[in-house]
Amino acid sequence: MRQGQAVWALGTMSGTSLDGVDAAMLKTDGQAIFDFGQTGYRAYGAEDQALLRAALGKWPGEDGVAEAAELVEGAHIALLRDFVGAELIGFHGQTLAHDPKGRGTHQAGDGAKLAEALGLPVAWDFRSADVELGGEGAPLAPFFHFACAKWIGADEPLAFLNLGGVGNITWIDPTKERPEQDGALLAFDTGPANAPLNDLMQQRRGEPFDKDGALAATGEVVAGALELFLDDPYFPKIPPKSLDRDAFSDMLDLVRELSDADAAATMTGMAAAAVMQAMVHCPALPARVLVTGGGRLNPVMMEMLRAGLDCPVDPVEAVGLNGDMLEAQAFAYLAVRIANGLPTSCPTTTGVRALVGGGTISGA
Repeated sequence: MRQGQAVWALGTMSGTSLDGVDAAMLKTDGQAIFDFGQTGYRAYGAEDQALLRAALGKWPGEDGVAEAAELVEGAHIALLRDFVGAELIGFHGQTLAHDPKGRGTHQAGDGAKLAEALGLPVAWDFRSADVELGGEGAPLAPFFHFACAKWIGADEPLAFLNLGGVGNITWIDPTKERPEQDGALLAFDTGPANAPLNDLMQQRRGEPFDKDGALAATGEVVAGALELFLDDPYFPKIPPKSLDRDAFSDMLDLVRELSDADAAATMTGMAAAAVMQAMVHCPALPARVLVTGGGRLNPVMMEMLRAGLDCPVDPVEAVGLNGDMLEAQAFAYLAVRIANGLPTSCPTTTGVRALVGGGTISGA
């Protein structure tokens, strides 16, 4: 790879929603964005999702983990073979367990196997070095969000809000020159987003998610359940901070007695309320919130955010970005930063003690 020059990198993301694998090409030197390229998606079938779900919360060597890793590797290899022109791959893997202050963080999938199968260098294991230096290991997209803010020409503070399985926010001051500069970024997980709502839909309706918020739109947010949810000590905790996919697993208990429609509305309201709580921690009110991830496609969730936040809320498509592929593009970007010896996280994004460039490169 041509160090320090703009190259085409291919990034991947298999998120906590367990829906499938996203892949996207990005041309970058690890600092600026020069172009966006080909994208692709491979869905996980019902059996795949069941296998992955059974491995959630488990660590290397435990039952089902090897099978989950093999599935993740195979799905990525099958998808990435369709791409041409990449000089480097950024492989995130599938997060099965995340306990940064305890056992660490575990993403299933071996980048060396992808490098061998695809004949390209693969950057992977992005989070471990950050955790080893006292960081949360998440969120990792903020440095890319900073580059996106520069690409769209932002000139006042804004926030990127990712509503995937777990929600996370990146507050950005785009007048700063570099993402690691003091005051440039603040990032943290807001709380649960789509994961518990998806679990509710699967348990009660046998459906993977509440498409277009259709079920939530017919229900009412139950204030008592919402108040119990917001009592969780996570919300006032000062960031940086991060969550495991199942950190709020008791949400299902909070809505157990509710009708399907009221449960869906209440859990959607919980995800939105978590974002509102997050705004308290931002250095200044953003001029705009740009939403990425599956939550931006839920009109009920978006309307709740617009009603509860004192600034415009728009999907990232409003500024020419691709909300389905932003995280995959982020790991293409981070892969190039790793190859160039640049940091991928800093104290205000993950709480790491010093600048760190996480990740391993196999097949270089």
